[in-house]
Amino acid sequence: MRTIKMESKADVVKGQGVLSAYQEQVRLVSQGLDGKYKVATRKMPSPDITHYHTLFALWPVLVAMAKYSGAAVGYVHFLPETLEDSLKIPKPFKKTFYNYVLSFYKSMDYLVTVNPVFVGKLADLGIDPAKVHYIPNFVDEKAFFPYEGEKKQRLRTEYGYGQEDFLVLGVGQLQTRKGVSDFIEVARRMPDMEFLWAGGFSFGMISDGYAELKASVKNPPPNLCFLSIVDRERMNDIYNLADVMFLPSFKELFPMTILEAMNCRLPILLRDLDVYEEILFDYYLKEDDVAGFARVLDSLSKDRACYKHWSEQSWLGHNFYSREQILAKWEEFYDMVYDSTRGRKARSIMPWKVKH
Repeated sequence: MRTIKMESKADVVKGQGVLSAYQEQVRLVSQGLDGKYKVATRKMPSPDITHYHTLFALWPVLVAMAKYSGAAVGYVHFLPETLEDSLKIPKPFKKTFYNYVLSFYKSMDYLVTVNPVFVGKLADLGIDPAKVHYIPNFVDEKAFFPYEGEKKQRLRTEYGYGQEDFLVLGVGQLQTRKGVSDFIEVARRMPDMEFLWAGGFSFGMISDGYAELKASVKNPPPNLCFLSIVDRERMNDIYNLADVMFLPSFKELFPMTILEAMNCRLPILLRDLDVYEEILFDYYLKEDDVAGFARVLDSLSKDRACYKHWSEQSWLGHNFYSREQILAKWEEFYDMVYDSTRGRKARSIMPWKVKH
């Protein structure tokens, strides 16, 4: 049977989307391609495909070994420009670390990115676009789904919210690029609504904006609650508490939180970013600033027809990124990669049969 070894260090840091994406992708492929591919997350001798979901310390040696037995695939979850607005890396080490990241990507036989915009960005960094493939993220509807009325009402009571409260949810790490300061300001301007943020400082003091955001979290407006890091097993409850998912990030790739919220039929309000245009189409609402965000939230809270329309658009987004569609893309991709390894193994095992 064909074999795939999944490699990831994402579980070292809790509360980050990379870990959620890894867990979902491994589950999808393990279950959906069972019988055609054997997938392992632990030791596997000479796999046909080694899929690296995260960067790790000893990659130069291990990637060379993986390419000897098969093909190496790397996931592109970030570029230097996105790290710039996520972590505070000391200047003496920044250039070295960024070059290290790019060297990792360049060492791969193939790369997968969850946003087509990054194909061009990687090309600008000297990576051949022919080896970069776009496959969207996926969220299992068995893990994230909308609750029925009574269950949602009990949940509201459990968390201390009224049935008539209009609850706006933000999800993600507490970093400057996530637009947390704008989220706080919108809450301050809209005291008649309730606001909730699920997520914390996953990278501690090196999180960008740590000192400023920590002070804000300690003293939020009375209608805003910060939950810190929430275990993923509890997150479906958190989405079902809410009426709207609001993420004012300044830079993103393809947040898992958006797919999770779509699975729960929540209208999605985001900052107007170019990276969303080719992946979210007309499934979401977009604005540029605090005033615009507040205006949209006000409309959603007062206009039932408007709310219903954007709830339905969100559900269409969920259907677009269905299990069947994403699984088919992974199967096609892994088949292509596997076929490429057969020639490599033939050349390494029977070099005398290779024509020069």
